[in-house]
Amino acid sequence: MDHPPKVLITKIGLDGHDRGSRVVAAFLRDAGMEVVYTPPWQEVARVVRLALEEDVDVIGISSLASDHLLVPELMAALGEAGLGHVRVVVGGIIPEADAQILEEAGVAAIFHPGAAREDIVETVRALSRSARDAREGEGAA
Repeated sequence: MDHPPKVLITKIGLDGHDRGSRVVAAFLRDAGMEVVYTPPWQEVARVVRLALEEDVDVIGISSLASDHLLVPELMAALGEAGLGHVRVVVGGIIPEADAQILEEAGVAAIFHPGAAREDIVETVRALSRSARDAREGEGAA
């Protein structure tokens, strides 16, 4: 990679519990990634706008309530904005039935409580490479 992975860490909806997202943002930053962090209570349209403005590879969504159910809306909005190459990961308390919904919507990875730092870092790094490869493929088409 010619520059470090760029990741947007955010929370959509009304869930204000942000300790986990702050910890993950620090993990990724300490691993050499460029991290854009937002406070909680973001709207889907704002997250899409930030992803476009900041040219991110990966978006990490933290959810400790049911706000992860807004992620399919986010995935559709990313596609409509020409950001289908951006990979999305979700972390937090995600019931299995909801995990299936997220995976069907195109979420690249789900991290449950207790996920290992190394797994998060390596997955996000690999997804960043994948996003860049996909973006280059879109540019060549």
